[in-house]
Amino acid sequence: MSNSARIIAVANQKGGVGKTTTAINLAASFAAAETRALLVDCDPQSNSTGGLGFLRDPDRLSTYSVLMADCAAADAVQPTELENLSIIPAHKNLIGANLELVDAENREFRLRGTLDTLRADFDFIVLDCPPALDLLTLNALVAADSVLIPMQAEYFALEGVSELLDTIDRIRLALNPSLEIEGVVLTMYDDRTNLAQQVTAELKKFFGDKLFKTTIPRNVRLAEAPSYGKPALVYDARSRGAESYIKLAKEIMGRLSGARAAGKKTTEALMEAAVGASAEDAIEREMSPTREEEKQPQ
Repeated sequence: MSNSARIIAVANQKGGVGKTTTAINLAASFAAAETRALLVDCDPQSNSTGGLGFLRDPDRLSTYSVLMADCAAADAVQPTELENLSIIPAHKNLIGANLELVDAENREFRLRGTLDTLRADFDFIVLDCPPALDLLTLNALVAADSVLIPMQAEYFALEGVSELLDTIDRIRLALNPSLEIEGVVLTMYDDRTNLAQQVTAELKKFFGDKLFKTTIPRNVRLAEAPSYGKPALVYDARSRGAESYIKLAKEIMGRLSGARAAGKKTTEALMEAAVGASAEDAIEREMSPTREEEKQPQ
């Protein structure tokens, strides 16, 4: 799609907002759209790794190996069952990097330096950050071109994200002046409640066009897919959760399309290739009513 990957860090120091679900399914949706995608698991919990069917193997090259300069990033890349999607897996030993890098030279630039060597090999690189503003998240934000912030439509959401926004501002000033806010995506969203609609209106005032039009609903299929080691669009391409992440990928690609060189495939053509006619029809239904089983909360 491009000559240089766009690196998107999925970050929010508040846990339980669907950050890893977003990282897995956004990367998978990019890949299904015939763009080359890489998911980098930067979280010691390694949920992105397990969510794509990889066992937590301490002997396998991982994000820890990359950060500690034990190997090049390219050596740690693993293929997945989804064509065009690769992963750099993690392991719980990654938590040691927070301590081991404290006195290291250029400690904030470890991930940036090695991921830059992969930019020509991918169109999108998605970084799944830990739910903390630690050295691992700092490395991801310094390496990234932009930050995607998943958050719930609740009244305390802005309080949690304000610290992240402050961190992003400080990183821009000191370490990564080109870092952008890719956008804010509402997750576990239930538009049937007045609360969700009211909070969404407030978030729209605060974030403006940085609030994505696409929202991610509460969805049983999204919750089940990681236990099978699959992204939602592989587990159930017609589920509302899979449709929503395809739409989110489409919205992100649409925003970027104006900056792409002439002659590139249009976003619509890419989405046509994403999941075939049946899922394309599902997208055109614009989030049609779900099956009864998907009305249950996650």
